[in-house]
Amino acid sequence: MNEAQVNFLKKELIPLLEKIPFDRNPLWGNMTVQQMIEHLSDVKRLASGKRTNTILAVPEEKIPALQQFLMSDKPFPQGIINPLFPKDPQPVRNANISEALSELQAELNTYFSLIESDQEFTILHPYFGALNKDMNLQAMYKHALHHLKQFGVEI
Repeated sequence: MNEAQVNFLKKELIPLLEKIPFDRNPLWGNMTVQQMIEHLSDVKRLASGKRTNTILAVPEEKIPALQQFLMSDKPFPQGIINPLFPKDPQPVRNANISEALSELQAELNTYFSLIESDQEFTILHPYFGALNKDMNLQAMYKHALHHLKQFGVEI
């Protein structure tokens, strides 16, 4: 596993999210800061297999090129849509950002516990197909950077 990505997700992501003002408007999209944090939790549930996905949103023949993009340094494009999530942001489910961050931390803990203990861990991603744990980690890392950038946090 990429130790820099592991370290970022385990030790740097939450402190960076804590620094975003709760009322900051996104540079694109229409999520609030709290909705974005809760979205990160939802995606971690998919990445850990707690929420199962059976949908492949792209033709199978495109998967190799998409996985090549995933493993590159190229960022996710602004406004990318995941067919597993509604087009409009969900109402917040936590009482405040602090609780949303606690939920995200718990999902990160579950995610790392699973991928660190199961060498054969794989999930089906709607855009990138079957992901092994290294590809899954790359997706989680790129996804976190994408949403940090959405709220003006540059890494």
